[in-house]
Amino acid sequence: MTRLLLVTTGDMMAFHPRPGRGAFASGTELLAALPSGSVPAEVTVEDLLAVPSWDLDPETMLRLARRARTAVLDDGYDGVVITHGTDTLEETAYLTDLLSDAAAERAGIVFTGAMRPPTELSADGPRNLRSALVAAGDPALRGVGVVACLNDELHAARWVSKIDATGVAAFSSAPYPVLGRVVGTGVELLAAPPPRPPAPTGEPESAVALIKTYPGIDGVLLHAVVDAGARGVVLEGTGLANVPISLLTAIDELTGWDIPVVISSRSRFREVPPEQSYGGGTLAGRVGAISARGLAPVKARAALMVALGDGGVRTARDWFGRLDGGV
Repeated sequence: MTRLLLVTTGDMMAFHPRPGRGAFASGTELLAALPSGSVPAEVTVEDLLAVPSWDLDPETMLRLARRARTAVLDDGYDGVVITHGTDTLEETAYLTDLLSDAAAERAGIVFTGAMRPPTELSADGPRNLRSALVAAGDPALRGVGVVACLNDELHAARWVSKIDATGVAAFSSAPYPVLGRVVGTGVELLAAPPPRPPAPTGEPESAVALIKTYPGIDGVLLHAVVDAGARGVVLEGTGLANVPISLLTAIDELTGWDIPVVISSRSRFREVPPEQSYGGGTLAGRVGAISARGLAPVKARAALMVALGDGGVRTARDWFGRLDGGV
């Protein structure tokens, strides 16, 4: 029988305050609430932590990513499901994807969560959990990479983002397609997955700052985060990853100090070749900035964390250069 590992983190799916029993239901209780026989697999539960996702630190995110990897490569599970708060699900899912390497080739690794607690009418948690377990056990997800499963949709971790803070249809992959969906007791793939990322090397660097740019921003902000210990910086620009000219001197200085600066955008777009781009992003590239290759800002931060595991600017530039233009 298929063996799955369910790792719970005390997200909205499990938020069920009861006198004398704590604020969160256990993974075993979550499974018990599903219809009998709805998951054709042997499921082992690990209640790893109970922390709201909006308060997760990089070390905790890395802990989840590593557990998913070892569950497959060391413990031999056929699939892994991680329940996670929806606020930062996309960050942890993509970091897990970046670190999964061979584990993603051997098993389905699925993140899921809920927008409504178990006590609310039409709670979405049980359905999401059941669909995630079905997906993780389906061989169709082997080699696809880490996915997020919500509302019966499967989103590639590299593409997914939370676009609605209240509705159950809270996640989207736009401008990319939904990767697939759960239908009955299996997975139906609807699109090709994104290219697999470069294999991780070294230990990820958690001290990476993310700065949202704005008109009139002063380059002193980049110096401030470096003075505070940042080993890399991601700038959230506009449009096709454009940043104000006022930052160019600081970008040049940080690059000279072997601190990579990666340029992303607050806009969602498919990657545009450098020769078809223009504006502040192109100018930043001339003074040493690295293109995020279309990655959303929070995904670019996760990628830079991994890219910095084995060096500085040169290594990071090479790592992002090997994303093959896919996002």
